[in-house]
Amino acid sequence: MEEAARLLEAMGAETRVFNPRGLPLADAEDASHPKVQELRELAEWSEGMVWCSPERHGAMTGIMKTQIDWIPLSMGAVRPTQGKTLAVMQVCGGSQSFNAVNQLRVLGRWMRMVTIPNQSSVPKAFMEFDDNDRMKPSAYYDRIVDVMEELVKFTLLVRDRSDYLTDRYSERKESAEELSKRVNQRSI
Repeated sequence: MEEAARLLEAMGAETRVFNPRGLPLADAEDASHPKVQELRELAEWSEGMVWCSPERHGAMTGIMKTQIDWIPLSMGAVRPTQGKTLAVMQVCGGSQSFNAVNQLRVLGRWMRMVTIPNQSSVPKAFMEFDDNDRMKPSAYYDRIVDVMEELVKFTLLVRDRSDYLTDRYSERKESAEELSKRVNQRSI
């Protein structure tokens, strides 16, 4: 994540990284918990997100899923993720896999995010970083650059068009039906 943030900043993006330390399990605390509030504020603030999880036991980690579970599909009339761009990445302790990124991609679509086509999976991640915790030059690093570059491009394409791209007939229809009931008309 730190490498992704550095790259995004070099590309002109403003970044903020959420540290999940202290985040309670979903629904184990009230949503007023400070870490939940921090996460939700960042979700609202962002135009795009990078989700990165280690793969553990063939899946994303529980803390990654907890973070996603704390981001509501709607907060009042606001959908904090709808129409925002998303890049997904994973690191593996062993051989390369795509289980975590595939799960993250499904969740991003479920949350109505514009999930970019590119993704990154770094195998044997313990071998890919130097003594200063910086990623060594490699094809895996180049792939992360590609993913961050694509995230920036998609974010710029979606910027100021999110409302149009996420406008749904079923939601407009539902709103019209509710309005019709409220004003006691048979049709609008």
